[in-house]
Amino acid sequence: MKNILLINKPSGITSYDVIRILKKKLHPKKIGHAGTIDPLASGLLIVLIDEATKQSEKFMALEKRYRVEMQLGIKTDTGDIDGKLTQMCNIPELNEVKIKKVLKKFEGRIKQIPPVYSAIKYKGKKLYEYARAGIKVKIKPRFVEIKKIKLVSFNRETIELRVDCSKGTYIRTLVEDIAKKLKTVATVSRLVRERIGKYSVNQAVNIDLL
Repeated sequence: MKNILLINKPSGITSYDVIRILKKKLHPKKIGHAGTIDPLASGLLIVLIDEATKQSEKFMALEKRYRVEMQLGIKTDTGDIDGKLTQMCNIPELNEVKIKKVLKKFEGRIKQIPPVYSAIKYKGKKLYEYARAGIKVKIKPRFVEIKKIKLVSFNRETIELRVDCSKGTYIRTLVEDIAKKLKTVATVSRLVRERIGKYSVNQAVNIDLL
């Protein structure tokens, strides 16, 4: 895979931070990544260098796999645990049958409203820029495809899932929508991108080892 790097992005930095670090290390003519992941998230980030940057759209179109932990009973403005608390809610009694029944409703082609803290552009500006300025904009729903949702584990306060999905899927939105069907609220407390197409995070390297 000439000029293609599989990077295991650590939690706590942005996808652009990875690019900035690699610029200093590798001094490429061109460099970019094929699909942003949230600062909270860790996992696979495909980095394209020089001529490989022309393949960006091909990589971005690939199916993704995420492992996500839902923190039940709380909701934040960003949809993840790093955000500002906006709502608290009781957590109903849940069991495996109830959870799996709800998850099944989300498999297939579904509508999502992207989170206000996202990089989608509206009238030339990114949504998170409006959100940070306290300006509300009307966000149109979009269709995405959830190929499969697997229940990994759960307890009184958290649910862990593995999700195979199409490009453009917002896991933060999916978590909030699932929680609503469970008659509570939730936010993302941990998120790992495990796979992009045939490329696995197990093949990826840490930035400090380059």
